[in-house]
Amino acid sequence: MARAKRRAKTRPMGGKAWAGRFRERTNRLVETFTRSVTIDRRLYAQDIQGSIAHCQTLAKAGVLSRRETAMIVRGLQLVQHELERDRFKFLPEDEDIHMAIERRLTELIGPLGGKLHTGRSRNDQVSLDARLYVRNRLTALVSRLMDFQRVLVEQAKKTSDVPMPGYTHLQRAQPVLFAHHLLAYVEMFERDKGRVRDAQTRVNVMPLGSGALAGTNYPVDRRYTASLLGFTTVTQNSLDAVSDRDFMIEAASALAVIMMHLSRLSEELILWSSQEFQFVELPDAFCTGSSMMPQKKNPDVPELVRGKTGRVYGHLVGLLTTLKGLPLSYNRDLQEDKPALFDALDTVADSVEVMTELMRRLAVNRDALTRALQGGGMLATEIADYLVSRGVPFREAHAVTGRIVRWVLDEERELHELSLEELRRFSPKFEPSALQRLTVQGAIDRKVQIGGTARKLVERRIREWTKALA
Repeated sequence: MARAKRRAKTRPMGGKAWAGRFRERTNRLVETFTRSVTIDRRLYAQDIQGSIAHCQTLAKAGVLSRRETAMIVRGLQLVQHELERDRFKFLPEDEDIHMAIERRLTELIGPLGGKLHTGRSRNDQVSLDARLYVRNRLTALVSRLMDFQRVLVEQAKKTSDVPMPGYTHLQRAQPVLFAHHLLAYVEMFERDKGRVRDAQTRVNVMPLGSGALAGTNYPVDRRYTASLLGFTTVTQNSLDAVSDRDFMIEAASALAVIMMHLSRLSEELILWSSQEFQFVELPDAFCTGSSMMPQKKNPDVPELVRGKTGRVYGHLVGLLTTLKGLPLSYNRDLQEDKPALFDALDTVADSVEVMTELMRRLAVNRDALTRALQGGGMLATEIADYLVSRGVPFREAHAVTGRIVRWVLDEERELHELSLEELRRFSPKFEPSALQRLTVQGAIDRKVQIGGTARKLVERRIREWTKALA
C-alpha cells in the first residue's frame, strides 16, 4: 500500500490528456520527435467541422444536453475564429491539432470541453479530418484541371489551321495540326479528372464512430453523423476504418499521373522553345535569365514541373512503403502519411495553376512550324497509301516508297517536288491524281476517321470541348 501511495505521488498532475497512466513526464526529445501540430494544423477547419458533427450526434444519442451541446459548439466556433485570424496560441505540449483544439476549448468553456471526446478516439478523428480535407482538395483540383483544359482548347481554337510535324521516336513522322496536338493533352487531363473523381468515391466514406479500433459503447447514429458531414456512406469495420489509408494512396496515385502528364507537356515546351525548334515562345514573365550569360531565356517553370514530378512520385512510393508492413489496427507510423500527401496535393495544385497561366500566354511560331514540315519525307506514307489504293499490296507499296524517299534524299529534293514522270520510274501505278496526295494540307485532311487530325474533325472536337467545359 505504501509503495502504491509513493508511486501515486510521483505522477505529474495535468499535462497530457493520457498522462494518468505514466509516472514520468515525456522526454523533451520525444516531445519534439512525436509532435505533428506543425504539419496537421492545416486540418483545423476539418477537425472543428467533425467535432461539431460529433457533438450533435452525442446530443442525439442523449449523451449531451441541449445546453451542453450549444456551449461546446459555440466554444468550437470561437476556437476556429482564433485560428482563422492567427490569434490561436499553440503551446509546446500541443501534440497535434486535435489536442490543441480540445485544450483551447476547455480553457474557454471549462471542464465541459472534456466531454467532447466522449465516444471517439484520435484514431477515428484523424481519419475523419484527413478524409474531409482530401475531399475538399480533390474537388478544388478538378476545378483547376478544367481551367487548364479551357486554356488548351482556346489555344487550339487559335491554331486550328496551323500544321506541324507529328513525331514518333522524336523523329518527324506525319503532319498533324498543332491544335490536334494540344487537344491530346485535353484528353489526358479529362482522364485525370476521372481518376480524381473515382478516388473521391472512396474518400467519401465516414469513419467516425469506430473509436480507437473496436467501435464505441455509446448509442451514436453514425449515419446521422455522415449526413451532417456530407458523406455518402459509413465504414463497416472499425479495425479497417482507423488504419485505412487506401484513400490517400489512391489520391496520391491520381496526383502522380497528373504530374506525369504535366511533365510530358513541360518536356515538349522545353524542346519547342529551344533555338533548335523555335516552335513556341514562352512568356517572359514565366522564364528566367542567366547570372552569367546575358542572352539566355531559361524555361524554368516547365523544368521545375518536370523536376517536381519525381517528388510527387516519391510521395506515392513513401505512402505505399509506410503501409506495407503495418499490422491492424492503428500504428503511429501513420502520422507520416500527412506530410507526403499534403506536399503532393500542394505541388500538383501549384503546378496546374502555373502551367495554366503559362499556356494562356504561349505564343505559337507558325513560320517555324511550317518550315519544320520540309524535309524528312513526311509525305511518304501518303505515297504508300496511294499505291495501296491502286491495288498494290501494302508491303510492296512500302518498299517502293522507301526507294523513292532514298532517291529524294540523295538528290536533296522534297517529295512534293516530284513530277509524275519521276514517280513512274518507281511504279507504273502512279497516275496524275498522285500529285494531289503530295501536299501537307491534303495529308492532314484525309485523316477523317474518328480521332484523326483532319481539320474538320479537330474543329468539331474543339466545339465539343468548348461546350463540355463551359
